[in-house]
Amino acid sequence: MSQEKPQIPPDMKEWNRKVIEEFRANRGQLSGQLAKSKVMLLTTKGARTGQDRTVVIGYRPAGNSYVVIASANGAPSDPAWYRNLQAHPHATAEVGDKKFHVHPRTTEGEERDRMGALVDFFEGEQKKTSRKIPVVVLEPAK
Repeated sequence: MSQEKPQIPPDMKEWNRKVIEEFRANRGQLSGQLAKSKVMLLTTKGARTGQDRTVVIGYRPAGNSYVVIASANGAPSDPAWYRNLQAHPHATAEVGDKKFHVHPRTTEGEERDRMGALVDFFEGEQKKTSRKIPVVVLEPAK
């Protein structure tokens, strides 16, 4: 029996809104296709607007930090949350029932390879686009 690959929702904003609502209402516990997924809520400050923007993003742990990829489902350009982090290099992460500030760091070279290898879906996402997908380490602020 083959496992069906989740489809990209037609309205990502609405999908994100519903997942964020469920995540916060259930202290990080999700249902359905996301029930066993490692997802966090990442809140960045808009690069142009300065307004808070929250997205649902998959992560993998790396010691006390978290590795995320700026894939946007293999889109030809970087996702808005990544551009926001470049303009305002601080964010808030919500993992399970914990909420904390993080400092992002885009990896390069050997570290990018090593951190990217922690994300089991990274290689598949990279194959969808010709751009070099950023691999980001989110380090908890002290």
